[in-house]
Amino acid sequence: SCGHRRRNFDTAEEKMGVRTKTVKRSARAIVEKYYTKLTLDFHTNKRIIDEVAILPSKRMRNKIAGFTTHLMRRIAKGPVRGISLKLQEEERERRLDFVPEVSALEQETILIDPDTRDMLESLG
Repeated sequence: SCGHRRRNFDTAEEKMGVRTKTVKRSARAIVEKYYTKLTLDFHTNKRIIDEVAILPSKRMRNKIAGFTTHLMRRIAKGPVRGISLKLQEEERERRLDFVPEVSALEQETILIDPDTRDMLESLG
């Protein structure tokens, strides 16, 4: 044996593991820095990460690439906690700066039926 750990997996469940703090932290840093280069494809991300990061082993690279891909897919769905992207910041600012033509709070009169009016009057 050449020193590498060999595992034999019987089921898919046994393949799963816990992602360490190192993997998560590295993946988040890579996503923040190289967001524009990364894709939703693991194999592409694996190659990109190989070029941009100094990694101790192939196994570590693959784990980081896996979590990076997972994060990219989550980002595609919406904002992700713990990741600050320039794109996301700008989007949020645009939403905050947006002022509607007519405020939802300013309505002339609200039509209600007699039963509702009686109920509101009884409440004061």
